[in-house]
Amino acid sequence: MNFTELPNGMVDGFVILKKCEEKKTRNGSSYLDLVIADNDGEMSAKLWDIGDTGVFEQDMIVKVRGNVEMYNGREQFRIANIRPVKDSDNYNLSDLVPSSEIGGAQLYDMIFNRVQRFQTAELKAIVTKILSDNRDKLITYPAALRLHHAIVGGLMYHTMSMLRMAEETCKVYQNINRELLFSGIILHDVAKTWELETGKTGLAKGYTAEGELIGHLVKGAIYVSDAARELGIDGDNEYVTLLQHMIISHHGVPEFGAAVRPMFLEAIILSELDNLDATIYEVNNATDKVEPHKFTERQWALDNRKLYNHGLAPTKHSVNFISEEE
Repeated sequence: MNFTELPNGMVDGFVILKKCEEKKTRNGSSYLDLVIADNDGEMSAKLWDIGDTGVFEQDMIVKVRGNVEMYNGREQFRIANIRPVKDSDNYNLSDLVPSSEIGGAQLYDMIFNRVQRFQTAELKAIVTKILSDNRDKLITYPAALRLHHAIVGGLMYHTMSMLRMAEETCKVYQNINRELLFSGIILHDVAKTWELETGKTGLAKGYTAEGELIGHLVKGAIYVSDAARELGIDGDNEYVTLLQHMIISHHGVPEFGAAVRPMFLEAIILSELDNLDATIYEVNNATDKVEPHKFTERQWALDNRKLYNHGLAPTKHSVNFISEEE
C-alpha cells in the first residue's frame, strides 16, 4: 500500500473502500469491517470506534490514518481516523485504481484496425459492428470482477494479449483459419460490458441481475445473432454458427460455465489461450508482490498453490502488443 509514514509512527494515505460493512462485536458495539485498496494492492482494515465519523460505503475514496498490524499472520490496518476526500485533496485516481499499462482506447484501435484487414466479409462485418456498438464501454471495462485483468481497461488488455498469442500460434500451425480465430478472441468476452456492473472508479463492483441469470457467454452469442440479422446475414450462415460456438464454449468445460466443449480447432485454441493468458496474469500479479527467492501466499485461483519468484525474469511484466505486420 502507498502509505506515507508520519513522525508519530502512524501512516496515512488515500485509498478506495473495496468493502465496507458495519458489524457488531461480541459486546454489541459497532465497528466497520473494510477492505482498503490502491494500485499497489489491498488490505483488510478495521475501524473499531465508529462514533460520528460519517457514512461510508463501497467504492468511496477516503483518506485514512492509522497503523499496520499483524492479525492471524496477515497485515491489517487499524484505522484511527478516516474521512471522505475533499476537492482540495492532492491525489490522483491513477494512484488508486489498477489500470492497463496501455490505454483501453489505444488497444481498442489496435484491435479494430486488425478487423479492418479481414478478407472474410461476414466476419469483418459482424465483428466491426459489435465493436463499434460497444466501444464506449469496451475501452474502459475490466475483464473480471476479481482475478485476471480486473483493472480499468483490462478487457481490451486481455483481448489484445490473446490476439498477439494467436498471431504467433498461426505462424507455427498453418492450417488455422486466422480470421475465424481472431474473431472469436475479439468477441469471446465482449458481453462482459453487459454482465458486469462498474462503480465510480471504473472497476467492477458486481454482476448485473441479467449477468447473473444469463452470463456473458450466452449474451455474446446473442450479440452475434443480432448483429448478423441487422446486417442482413443469414442466421444459418456457417460463420455465425461457428462464432456462437466459440463464444459459448470458451470456458472449456461445463463445470466452468461452458454450454458445450469446444468442438473445432479454432474454438479449442481460443479456450486454451484464454486460460493461458489468465494464468500468466495471475502468476505475474502474485509474484510481483514478493521479493526474489521468496514464495507467495497460496493462490486459491491457481489450485491453492504457493508460487516461487525465482528472480530471473524482468521485474516489469508487460506484453509486446506490436506484431511484425505493424
